[in-house]
Amino acid sequence: MARSRLTKYRFWLRIILNAIAIALLVMIFHYLNINGLLQSIITWIKDQGVIGIVAFIIVYNLATVLFIPGSFLTLGGGALYGVFFGSIYVFIAATLGATFAFLIGRYCARGYVSQKIRNNMTFRAIDAAICKEGFKIVLLTRLSPIFPFNMLNYAFGITRVALKDYILGSIGMIPSTIMYVYLGSLAMDVNLINSQLDSSPQTQIIQWSLRLVGLLATIFVSIYIARIAKRSLQQITKD
Repeated sequence: MARSRLTKYRFWLRIILNAIAIALLVMIFHYLNINGLLQSIITWIKDQGVIGIVAFIIVYNLATVLFIPGSFLTLGGGALYGVFFGSIYVFIAATLGATFAFLIGRYCARGYVSQKIRNNMTFRAIDAAICKEGFKIVLLTRLSPIFPFNMLNYAFGITRVALKDYILGSIGMIPSTIMYVYLGSLAMDVNLINSQLDSSPQTQIIQWSLRLVGLLATIFVSIYIARIAKRSLQQITKD
């Protein structure tokens, strides 16, 4: 009994410490003016040629792993490289960053989480559903802006979704990537990105279009997961 309580206390202590760590990161990012820092980095990248492209991808990867929103970098990719090449570089960078975060979640947290929820039938059912239909679920969640990109990378890492399905499902990022890169390309200058987003009617139309697509994808994936999880739960119960 005492050992069980100690394990329970350790579990909640880890939850609290992780929450504090995330809160501290958010505060640090706020006071460091991350967008200003990213703007300076993108301005430096602009004149670096091929090396700049590699640097852009590395910075995007780091931002993804560290929970730094990649929207400014995506817009910056459009301002630097235009719609076509900007979309290619951003998609490669976002996919690599998401994969790194996925692998961190899988190899650093999967075992611990599995041990904690092994008797939770609901999670086991959802996990089985994601394992079975991984590509479709990843694809649909990537289409939806409601699911936070950075958090989702780690969340998928603690499920049994295959790495291949996870990477292939990343094509769901293409529509929003192209749209935000296009918006960045309208600015033509990294320093004008924020003003372009605030003032352009075209920007508002595109953003609302993406939200509508995201909403439909969210509704569909929620229903889809619920149905598959229900079937998986029934199978688990029978077994």
